[in-house]
Amino acid sequence: MSSMRTIRVTGKGQIRLRPDTTRIAISLEGIYPEYSEMLQHSAQDTECLRDILAGFGFERSELKTLNFKVDTEYERYNEDGSYKQRFVGYKFQHQMKVEFASDNERLGKILYALAHCPINPKFKLSYTVKDQEAVKNELVGKAVTDAKKKAAVLTQAAGVELKDIQSIDYSCGQINLEARPMSGEMLTSEEIENLLAPLSASYDLDIEPDDIEVSDTVTVVWEIR
Repeated sequence: MSSMRTIRVTGKGQIRLRPDTTRIAISLEGIYPEYSEMLQHSAQDTECLRDILAGFGFERSELKTLNFKVDTEYERYNEDGSYKQRFVGYKFQHQMKVEFASDNERLGKILYALAHCPINPKFKLSYTVKDQEAVKNELVGKAVTDAKKKAAVLTQAAGVELKDIQSIDYSCGQINLEARPMSGEMLTSEEIENLLAPLSASYDLDIEPDDIEVSDTVTVVWEIR
């Protein structure tokens, strides 16, 4: 009894996308001697940030938390020629994001307000696409189509016939759907001032992010005869 003969082909899907969504990642930090004081200031700073964004048409729920962590902070000091450590306080870091349909005029006003607000946030700018699930689905479809075309070429060249699909192997990996035309690092208010030209309660922005190129693969196994 002969075993089934198969052909395994990996197809690749590629898409070039124009970003349609602006993402501002915002980080708030602070160090306070008491844990309860740290939590209080963290909550107050976050509410202040929501108040600022509400002035630009955002719902308070649109500010999303990415990460919140608390660490103990120590400093080194010299005592009689030897270095020691002493407790400074509790440090919080609250990382958040807000997204909106790309609009340079609106973005310039938001960045100016953040750079001149009393809570001194750090922030970075990136661009993405709104319907990410549709992008991933399109990539998979293109990858399967590519695998089928390659399989047809291979079987024709080998003089065999392509039969039923036996398996499809797809491991959904991390797909980067972000473009970062500015620095990828968090920027302080002072750094933003040095990078951008200030206008009256706004920044003059002329940012056109490059297209995002993404790809994914699917492996398909066919029976051949």
